[in-house]
Amino acid sequence: MRFSQRMGITSAEKIVQIESIDEDLRNSLWSALSAIYWRKFNRPKYDMGTRCDRVSGSNLDGLFTALWLHYFKRPIDTIPALFHDENNALGRIRKYFFSAEWFEIYDFIEFVAEYGPKERKDDFIVACNSFLERENSGYRFVNGKIVGISSSDEVSEIESAISSSTPYYGVKQHLSSAISLLSDRQNPDYRNSIKESISAVESLCKSISGNDSATLGAALKELERRSQLHPALKSAFSSLYGYTSDTGGIRHALMEESILTGADARFMLISCSAFVNYVIASTSSA
Repeated sequence: MRFSQRMGITSAEKIVQIESIDEDLRNSLWSALSAIYWRKFNRPKYDMGTRCDRVSGSNLDGLFTALWLHYFKRPIDTIPALFHDENNALGRIRKYFFSAEWFEIYDFIEFVAEYGPKERKDDFIVACNSFLERENSGYRFVNGKIVGISSSDEVSEIESAISSSTPYYGVKQHLSSAISLLSDRQNPDYRNSIKESISAVESLCKSISGNDSATLGAALKELERRSQLHPALKSAFSSLYGYTSDTGGIRHALMEESILTGADARFMLISCSAFVNYVIASTSSA
């Protein structure tokens, strides 16, 4: 903590940034882009008498092609030929970034993580999440997507569930779908995100219990019988399952009348991820 913060002159904690990005966060995310990608620009082939910073043939050629083709949706023959200088490729990107709306910033870094050089993706996501946490953003990278989750512990819980569920293909797919549905900033589908989260638990319980036709309730009973599930946890998840199945629930035919929020979907994703981690750890050590 800085001197001014310790003395109470400046605030030690800024308000969570939900639908905004302040200058500190914007600058920090640009620094992550610069350190991980822009400063690593390389064009190994040098043509005598020409500049050596041509985009074509460089290690970022694929990223700039993807940006023009899929992100900006402009003709790829308008990609600036050179990388450096204000009016060339990097200058165009920088001008866009520092004039973009808050949600466009998240769109952009998510896109770069997806289409940039794969060997730099993990470092970029770690750097972004560090800055997002430091500047009190309400968003984090989770499984390659920007999701409205502000706690690093919650991120770790979800990513751990995705990683540990690799042997259970259905579980991993349901959790990944839940994240995608929740992270869609233009049209988030909270209802189906919740459905995918609870389906991940249901799929895991069926696999562990050895009964593919069992309902979640039956699978939970089987896990309890095998002493692999504490009765209190069984009761808690039975109640959560009931929430998604009751008259106003997600799976009911009248689900269009349900009023669900991002908080509901985040809670279910985090809770189900924690349960997946618990069950996998319990059964692997049994």
